[in-house]
Amino acid sequence: MATAVASQDGSARAGARTSAGDQAGASPAGGEARDEVTSARRIVVKVGSSSLTTAAGGLDADRVDALVDVLAAAHGERREIVLVSSGAIAAGLAPLGLDRRPRDLARQQAAASVGQGLLVARYTASFARYGRRVGQVLLTSDDTSRRAHYRNAYRTLDQLLAMGAIPVVNENDTVATDEIRFGDNDRLAALVAHLVRADLLVLLSDVDGLYDGDPSTPGTSRIAEVAGPADLEGVSIGSAGRAGVGTGGMVTKVEAARIAAAAGVPVVLTSASRAADALLGRPTGTFFHRTGRRSTGRLLWLAHASAPRGALVLDEGAVRAVVDRRTSLLPAGISAVEGEFTAGDPVELRDATGRPVARGLVNFDAREMPKLIGRSTRDLARELGPTYEREVVHRDDLVVLAP
Repeated sequence: MATAVASQDGSARAGARTSAGDQAGASPAGGEARDEVTSARRIVVKVGSSSLTTAAGGLDADRVDALVDVLAAAHGERREIVLVSSGAIAAGLAPLGLDRRPRDLARQQAAASVGQGLLVARYTASFARYGRRVGQVLLTSDDTSRRAHYRNAYRTLDQLLAMGAIPVVNENDTVATDEIRFGDNDRLAALVAHLVRADLLVLLSDVDGLYDGDPSTPGTSRIAEVAGPADLEGVSIGSAGRAGVGTGGMVTKVEAARIAAAAGVPVVLTSASRAADALLGRPTGTFFHRTGRRSTGRLLWLAHASAPRGALVLDEGAVRAVVDRRTSLLPAGISAVEGEFTAGDPVELRDATGRPVARGLVNFDAREMPKLIGRSTRDLARELGPTYEREVVHRDDLVVLAP
């Protein structure tokens, strides 16, 4: 089971925890409702494969229907729901005679091709019981990084919601390569929450929250609220769940919660069986308070979903300029170049010790960089032409990484 494991000294520093006695049974219905949940109008709900499938890998119709019952009840005049659903690859295993999730990308894509149709058909039939329509939206990370793709994805999702439909979003596994994959649907859900300007993200799995130890062990506590990174000090995050049909675990869920919270979207992390309580604002699961403000979609992708194609090593002055003053990176501040990349690719910006301090979209090819290193833009323009009198990474295409 996906768990959070306490540090070796057993410390429990998070701001709010429930006793071990709250681990089992129905979620608490009493207590104050979470205002940020009850006031949320546009909500992204993410559900994992293990909450939708049987142990053999096929879709569990009863589980799907139970989730739809909750979402249909929450969907109405005041609330809009975007569902980010895993399960395509898992649903395709049994029909293709596979007894476990394949490791190679080609067979994963084949399973997704079979399973995606089954998954959407099941959602379509289940939501039809309530007169609700669904629309399938398949995304790759390119769709959150390329300006035109990002804009089109937002328009499609926004229009589906305006027409009363429920978008069912998944990663486009059938065409995604290792270089353009989100890696897990938890991260995808955080980016979709930002993309559609959601008021709330709800992450559903087979665990009813983040714990400071193995939830099956007496004496462990559920972390009820996380106000910021300090509340998770001393807590290390466990591995993936027991079902073995998905790619995520508590690690990816906490990381997704951090991404969304930093982008101004509060998060509830709980089990699929407690989805109704989560959407009603009852104190179930772990609630991540927003820690930042909404940023541009491109910068959010750059920080959390991009795969750097290379690295630029900065001198001490350039690190201060980029990190502290948030200025553009000029050639004069670069001391070394690593990797093969072309103009427009994401690259990592590192200090002299190799520590990543920022990411940015580079304006030059790697093969051009050696003649630029350590030189002023004025000298470069005089020698090579006016096109070289510009930043290597513009500040509008640069994001500073948290230490």
